[in-house]
Amino acid sequence: MNGIELADSSRTRYGAIAQTFHWATALLVLIAFIYGPGGSEERVYSSARDFDRQLHESLGLCVFALVALRVLWQLVDKRPTPAPLSRWMRVGASGVHGMLYLLLFAVPITAIAGAWLEGHPLTLLFGLEIQPLVGASHNAGKTVASVHTWLGDTILWVAGFHALAGLYHHLALKDGVLVSMLPRWFPLRRPRGD
Repeated sequence: MNGIELADSSRTRYGAIAQTFHWATALLVLIAFIYGPGGSEERVYSSARDFDRQLHESLGLCVFALVALRVLWQLVDKRPTPAPLSRWMRVGASGVHGMLYLLLFAVPITAIAGAWLEGHPLTLLFGLEIQPLVGASHNAGKTVASVHTWLGDTILWVAGFHALAGLYHHLALKDGVLVSMLPRWFPLRRPRGD
């Protein structure tokens, strides 16, 4: 279709673009979490933490942009035929996906709001700064920054559950759900049913 791969002709896998969005998002979230300076405001904004904070904030903005593009891509992309699942599994999967998308937007938004309300610019790599676009309200900023920390921990738990569910689909249900999000070159194949 116009030179853009929307999905495999067999419709058992997501297309390369959807897979790239998925795995790039997962990788950026994990690296941002690892480099999150965490702790008190004094610790986060200390000069010893400048690189970690700049990398963390840069990755956070990249995640936000990537997820926005991913949502737009899903409007035109063709998805593979869903595996037959029980009603509770479909509802659970939809709930987890919805929660992940909500968190993928909420985590960067609360980071930006918290920093700006505390009176700090976003400090990105290569010396780029985005000055606060809202008036300072330090106590509100501190509260929003705490929410950001809590949401950042939550997204890793939800993503971990999502990964375990993918493994369960592959190892127990043998339905190809995990393989549908893996590139063809990845050595994992859809398991054969018993």
